[in-house]
Amino acid sequence: MKNQTKYWKIIIICLLWIFHPALNANNIALSDITISGQDVEKHTCLIGFNISWENSWRNDLAGLGYQEPYNYDAAWVFVKFRVNGGPWQHVYFDTTGHIPSPGSIIETGLVDPEQPYNDTSNQVAGVFIYRDSNGSGLFSLSDVKIRWNYGAGGVNDNDIVDLRVFAIEHVSIPQGSFYLGTGGNEPSAFYTYPEVTAPFEVNDEEEITVGQESGNLYYNVSYQGGDQAGPIPATFPKGFKAFYCMKYEISQQQYVDFLNTLTQSQATRRKYSVSGYRYAITGNVVGQYSTSRPYVACGNLNWADIAAYFDWSGLRPLTELEYEKTCRGTMPPVPDEFAWGTDTVTIGTYTLSDNGGIAENISSNFNPSVGNAAYDLTTPINGPVNGPLRIGIFAGNPMNTGRITAGATYYGVMEMSGNLLEHFVSAGHPTGRGFTALHGDGILNSNGYANVTNWPGSNSVGAGFRGSYWSYTGPYMRVSDRYGAAGIDSVRYPTDGGRGGRTAQSND
Repeated sequence: MKNQTKYWKIIIICLLWIFHPALNANNIALSDITISGQDVEKHTCLIGFNISWENSWRNDLAGLGYQEPYNYDAAWVFVKFRVNGGPWQHVYFDTTGHIPSPGSIIETGLVDPEQPYNDTSNQVAGVFIYRDSNGSGLFSLSDVKIRWNYGAGGVNDNDIVDLRVFAIEHVSIPQGSFYLGTGGNEPSAFYTYPEVTAPFEVNDEEEITVGQESGNLYYNVSYQGGDQAGPIPATFPKGFKAFYCMKYEISQQQYVDFLNTLTQSQATRRKYSVSGYRYAITGNVVGQYSTSRPYVACGNLNWADIAAYFDWSGLRPLTELEYEKTCRGTMPPVPDEFAWGTDTVTIGTYTLSDNGGIAENISSNFNPSVGNAAYDLTTPINGPVNGPLRIGIFAGNPMNTGRITAGATYYGVMEMSGNLLEHFVSAGHPTGRGFTALHGDGILNSNGYANVTNWPGSNSVGAGFRGSYWSYTGPYMRVSDRYGAAGIDSVRYPTDGGRGGRTAQSND
């Protein structure tokens, strides 16, 4: 949708709104983008929009009898602009002056959450929007306004500007202690030395000693489990402090939106050119990339691809410790558990209805009693599906009865066991241990790579794998399985995708 409106001295604003597909039951959508409140002295204005998504929740305020987990979901909103048809650039917001819609909170997200705001070196890359009170169901907000410091972005008062607004669903992961490892039989699982059956408790963000002394974190090595070295520095995000995790894996439409706001040379480097295994992104020209399966999780993403996506969107990679926190939460570990908290998973080959569409669902062999997941016994290679499923598919099934059958983590994140193998920063490699919580700034280098300090490089060294994938065996989907936690592989495979997140600003 595009319209043209005259506002003060910003002569023509071409307003583009982007529908962001997600779970059929959630349907996050943006509409009615506006510009108002231009201040020609401060060179600011307000970007307004409506936003809504279904199956939203907040359950962390005391006094109403709610039960754990105490958390909420949120939309990460960020904006791209271009001047006079030039290259797309990232919008940086002010820290104040935002106008939330009644019933909501706006939380700003700095590039570096450990440093104070600076309009040139530590900007606000986007905002989280979420409920201001407990509740659940459809969350619909009208006329949200975010203040844009367009002058700091080099935009003049009279420039002709195009805007694109994006939203990605996230889940809040609260601050608190949790365990690594389960005491089960997972390869390379973390434990408290010397007892391989004793999970290791993480109760702060301080340095963790790794080694063969009593009480230390340790793990045995199977294949690419890691170097068994340390320490894990205090600056490495461990999952104790509050953070946000994307509710779903990157979808094909999200990746198309990414490609369509890059330069041509960047997009050419970041696009995979072969189809198959439900990967359906086509096109060779920026602005014309598209997919016939927008709601399906995006495979064929190597580390360089997803790191670039995180940098472009103002997010950051998550660590393998944050992965275990997101799955297990505050619950005692269950030996050999999957993301939904039990050690059982369904068998039987899935078939699909509305194949590739917004209502894609499991039409046969959905299990209403145990965990559902995409792996080799439900989505075998060359079987009826032969690729990853629609994001959030199990939660939207009419036979779903709750967390377990939805395949959801303790906090409500989807598909963290199975569907696509995901990259997480490894604690088992020195490059991974050098990672800090610095976020993307919305800008890639000229070759289309992320360029954030202390992120694992484009060769994927320091960024391993967790969670397994649609055509691999069930045991590798276990939460504490670290078979490839320090793996190095820069090749694009139809089995590989990813998701990112952010440090919660309240930790600053």
